[in-house]
Amino acid sequence: MKIKDKRVVVTGAASGIGLALCEEFHASGAQSIVCVDMNESGAKEIAEKVNGLAVTADVSNEQDIINVIEKANEYSGGIDIFCSNAGIGGTPMLLETTSEEWNNTWGVNVMSHVHAARHVLPQMLERGEGYLMNTASAAGLLSQIGAAQYAVTKSAAVSFAEWVKITYGQKGIGVSCLCPQAVRTAMTAQGAGVAGVDGMLEPDVVAKDVLDAIENESFLVLPHKEVGEYVQRKGNDRDRWISGMQRLQKQFEEFYQSLADQNKGENNEN
Repeated sequence: MKIKDKRVVVTGAASGIGLALCEEFHASGAQSIVCVDMNESGAKEIAEKVNGLAVTADVSNEQDIINVIEKANEYSGGIDIFCSNAGIGGTPMLLETTSEEWNNTWGVNVMSHVHAARHVLPQMLERGEGYLMNTASAAGLLSQIGAAQYAVTKSAAVSFAEWVKITYGQKGIGVSCLCPQAVRTAMTAQGAGVAGVDGMLEPDVVAKDVLDAIENESFLVLPHKEVGEYVQRKGNDRDRWISGMQRLQKQFEEFYQSLADQNKGENNEN
């Protein structure tokens, strides 16, 4: 799908990848951009920059997504490209987390995509054309050391995007699924851990890859090209891949134990 003159919605638009997507769509000649975020001032700031519309929403809330779509329809007369980009990291580990934390992460990282698809697809199917871009993560393809909520919800996000492409791809609906490793965003401000093994990318680099994927109608968007190789290794020998991940898990535990010991020593000195 060509970007020029298209009507676009981007969630998580106030910062990081979402902000970069808004800027890139604007630079590529999109007709209109609806900038969606819980951060009202941030959404307004980027909307002013790209001559778009700011909408405040909690993407895990279905009614908020319905409101976003209604406002976008009023503003632009319809939606051609919906980028369901907003996401959260969730609470690390498993035994330390609560059901409420799991539900919150599931709502943002999975149900936001479901809500968007359910309520924007009817108009796209009626026109016989439309595009969904769902931001997941390399964690959705490869799991994530130390972060059960993130790994599981991002895996579900990838699976849902695949399902939509399988089901509606021959009815004019394009689907891309963004699966980067470490990107310089608020989520990685304190470090990316093992996700940064192949380097930290800037959001604008990722945004350019996304627009290229939309124009070429490519499903998987892999800004870190190494991820494709890792996925092949995982598929070829799952047991060997799990053994390798277990070695990384051990390194992860040893690293955080050393940090804990260091902090304990500093506190004792004080």
